[in-house]
Amino acid sequence: MSTLAYQVANIGDPHEAVLLARSAQSGVREHASATTRALLGERVAWAHARAGETRHTEHALAQVETEYDQRRPADDPSWVYWLDPDEVTVMAGRCYVELGQPDRGIPLLTGVLERYDERQARESALYTSWLAEAHLRAGDVDHAAHLAGRTLDLSSSTSSSRGDDRVALLRSRLDTYAAVPEVGEFLDRCAAG
Repeated sequence: MSTLAYQVANIGDPHEAVLLARSAQSGVREHASATTRALLGERVAWAHARAGETRHTEHALAQVETEYDQRRPADDPSWVYWLDPDEVTVMAGRCYVELGQPDRGIPLLTGVLERYDERQARESALYTSWLAEAHLRAGDVDHAAHLAGRTLDLSSSTSSSRGDDRVALLRSRLDTYAAVPEVGEFLDRCAAG
């Protein structure tokens, strides 16, 4: 149900996604590990962010941190292996970008990306795309275009449809600024690619 909530938040009605995510969270509250509850809380936060609900997003993100701080890895199912402090931070950064608060998201995303290396190309591509979007929302078009180019480079070394979707989104959002040299270069690279 939480995976469905995440999908609905991304491509459907975010208010429906909130209901799905909260239902998934409520359904396992007594039985899930703290890490699992943190993951479900992230889905709630993301759905609220997509719905534009700042206060609810912030509350959900605070709950995620509380749950994650109480984790006991021995209690976790194997499928939550990937949720770590960086992933928790990235989700917070993404939520702030989605809420139109890029100044809150930029330092979170930047801090995580500084710790990543070439072995994490898929994650780097996705999170760099969010950082590019944050800079674009903050009005820093040149830096957004530079990061969009970096996203394109990273995405070309992976076979991730999510990465491709993020490049397409950046391309459409930067298209308005095609006269800016760095944007034009990015758009030309996309067209050639």
